[in-house]
Amino acid sequence: MDKEIDIFQSDREEEFERDSSDPPDEDQRDSSEQEVGWGSLLDMCLRHIFEFLEDRDRRSAQLTCRHWHHVMRSPSLWRSRYFNFTGRHSRHRPSEYSLAVPYARSLGVYLQTMEVWVVPPRKPMMARRLEQTISGLLSELTRVRAPLHTMYIIKLELDKTQWTSSQRASIVNNLVAFFRRGGLSLTSVCLYGMQNNLAHGLDLLSALVYSQTRLSPQNFISTLDLTKFFSSSVHVHSNFHIPHFLGHLKSLTNLSLSYSCLSDQLLAALQYRPHRQNQQPSRDRGPLHTLALRCSWNEHHEHTVSGSSWTSLASTCPGLKVRFDVDQIIDTNRLARFLLPEIPLTGFTMTAFYSIDSEWSARPVLLDLLPQYRRSLQYLTLDLSNCSEPLDEELLQLVELCECLQDLRVWAFLDISTVARLLHIRLTRRRLLNKIIVRIYSLNGNTEEGEEQLEEIMSSYPQLPPELDFSARVDPSYDLV
Repeated sequence: MDKEIDIFQSDREEEFERDSSDPPDEDQRDSSEQEVGWGSLLDMCLRHIFEFLEDRDRRSAQLTCRHWHHVMRSPSLWRSRYFNFTGRHSRHRPSEYSLAVPYARSLGVYLQTMEVWVVPPRKPMMARRLEQTISGLLSELTRVRAPLHTMYIIKLELDKTQWTSSQRASIVNNLVAFFRRGGLSLTSVCLYGMQNNLAHGLDLLSALVYSQTRLSPQNFISTLDLTKFFSSSVHVHSNFHIPHFLGHLKSLTNLSLSYSCLSDQLLAALQYRPHRQNQQPSRDRGPLHTLALRCSWNEHHEHTVSGSSWTSLASTCPGLKVRFDVDQIIDTNRLARFLLPEIPLTGFTMTAFYSIDSEWSARPVLLDLLPQYRRSLQYLTLDLSNCSEPLDEELLQLVELCECLQDLRVWAFLDISTVARLLHIRLTRRRLLNKIIVRIYSLNGNTEEGEEQLEEIMSSYPQLPPELDFSARVDPSYDLV
């Protein structure tokens, strides 16, 4: 199976040898004249073309002539790689192991960007195949010291019961080994959805810090995504190791976390302290630029973080942008506990599907909580199943209040006329609002009438500003009611 991916395994130079003793006939001369255009292409042009070819086509192209064979060896063609691992077995295509591991073995020395998307296993056999593939891939990357700048490993979900403890340990240990021995060039790491237990998560963070502080790395990690890094059952915010590790990532400018990791101690550790003012070697290479927090219903978020901690962080990191992604937290008191006015909030995303019988209302969020950020909020996304309460006036009032709003995306039960009123606000008061996406849920599933009303409204605006990206439509809502 290695032959499927190692296109450099055999030069096959005999296919390029020509017999100079036999003069070309007339047909051959005509053919060579037609091919001279491709044969004379500059290496730079060929590399650009080859970038768009799949592996099978690259293998064919490199056998065309010596020139193409030489160009196909260019490291620039092999610096980026995307893997999608499912753990499924198929008789009609090579195994995921036979594609990924030989690639890392022969071409890993060129690899700078790697994205691995994992479909979480539904059966123990799928988990076993995934573990073999991922562990083998990481082991080869460590062995060849792959110069990775960007590494994404997404949605492993190691807390699923299909994984055995030895499989979890194997994946974590191989990733730790890569960070400790081969992660010297990393600038961006994403481990979204890994869902580790506490011990494995701390081992990985320790290895990241080790690579940044002990090995004199060529680069420093500036972007780190640890959203859903720990299992939802783990109480992370009270663990003192988390602030210690993250505080020692000196060049961190973009950080994504689950809210369950947040604490006053962590916000203190993330403060920017120039070296001359800092007695400990942490956070002295530059201030934090963005902090993205995700708060989900199934994670621990009962703890509180003080407003003074947010004030201190914002004062040491001028220009800090904080984004909140709230998923199914339909409790106004809990929302108020972490949506504090001291937060420099620039982005807010909320998904709230609640039944007709629910006592919760989205009005306090739109009328009381979000207006606290009217001078900072730039991005607002709402997906609400508000079939039992109209929110048109509250939404329009919020849009009018937010002075810096640039991007508005709404999925909700709204009146069709709200679209026209939104456009009027944009054209008369909110010139910065240059992206508006509205999806109006329809109760009866019949979208025809609503679409006709939308067309009539849009006919009144034949020439919207060219900088405005606007979209509106009516969607059925079978799954929401």
